[in-house]
Amino acid sequence: MKYIDEFRDGELARNLALSIAAEVEPGRSYSFMEFCGGHTHAISRYGLADLLPPTIRMVHGPGCPVCVLPIGRVDMAIDLALNHGVILCTYGDTLRIPASDGLSLMKAKAGVGNKCGDIRMVYSTIDALQIARDNPTREVVFFAIGFETTTPPTAIAIQVAQAEGLGNFSVLCCHVLTPSAIGNILESPEVRQWGTVPLDGFIGPAHVSTVIGSRPYEFFAEEYRKPVVIAGFEPLDVMQAIRMLVRQVNEGRAEVENEFTRAVTAEGNLKAQALMAEVLELRSEFEWRGLGVLPNSALKIRERFAAFDAEARFGLRYRPVPDHKSCDCGAILRGVKQPLDCKLFGTVCTPETPMGSCMVSSEGACAAHYTYGRFRDIPVTAA
Repeated sequence: MKYIDEFRDGELARNLALSIAAEVEPGRSYSFMEFCGGHTHAISRYGLADLLPPTIRMVHGPGCPVCVLPIGRVDMAIDLALNHGVILCTYGDTLRIPASDGLSLMKAKAGVGNKCGDIRMVYSTIDALQIARDNPTREVVFFAIGFETTTPPTAIAIQVAQAEGLGNFSVLCCHVLTPSAIGNILESPEVRQWGTVPLDGFIGPAHVSTVIGSRPYEFFAEEYRKPVVIAGFEPLDVMQAIRMLVRQVNEGRAEVENEFTRAVTAEGNLKAQALMAEVLELRSEFEWRGLGVLPNSALKIRERFAAFDAEARFGLRYRPVPDHKSCDCGAILRGVKQPLDCKLFGTVCTPETPMGSCMVSSEGACAAHYTYGRFRDIPVTAA
């Protein structure tokens, strides 16, 4: 298949690995963060770490939307389903995020005590709108999460609901922003307090960048002197991006480069950006799992569309909730720890029984390592 097969060519991968090994400077180490969970999954699935020189370290970043959603936001959705009698619609992985008191949306759907939430998995906002049309006497809430990739469909859903007069439809908006998060990783006093790892550059997100373009990354590339290479999700995309980052570091450059030219432009999708700007606006602050409260890093519904804001409609108040005390998701999202450093990994915490958010989605660092990499860590001994 075009744009797939040629980016998974084994021979090209071996040659690219040799080129990277030839370009790394002796005695120099490189630490690159892949911000996007799709890149984390690709690195684990295709064993790319084994093709890289030992002096290149890939650090998993907080680019998995399920992973960075704090417990308190999931609690709000559970409260809506159990105590307000709404039909709650959301994407599949969101159902399995661990919440307070051992709950999740999946468990709330199965029943808690004498209460059972009407919680439905949808593939798109179109499904949620149709459920609202089919149930005019019920309140339907779409639990919207994700980065800029999934934000335009939420904006369109609110516009459609207003145009059609769907008074029983509203949105619990938890969309977060990529550039703000990257900047805060580098400058936040909370991150400095908790600790992070020295970073030499970033692999920029693929799908997010198709929406926002490459220009938003230019500020912190210049301000913080960290190179950024936007990459696709195929293995050769990621390897070429690493090669480009190595070259920038060696040459002392800090620029935004675009490896994913077949889908990403400098301007991005201007129509999608306009839709988001019309319906949504910046929140003054938002809590991220693992990073704490970050200013201007998330979106809320504009006053003009307040009738479709579930937080306002149901009088919801956010309450921060700490993670499981034995779970290291926060440190893993900051790149301070690897999945194997968590004592819960692979024992009580698996993709079937996640204790932390990093084990829920296939894009999460823990789930990716459990699926593709956990046996690499077992030492091989002679019989």
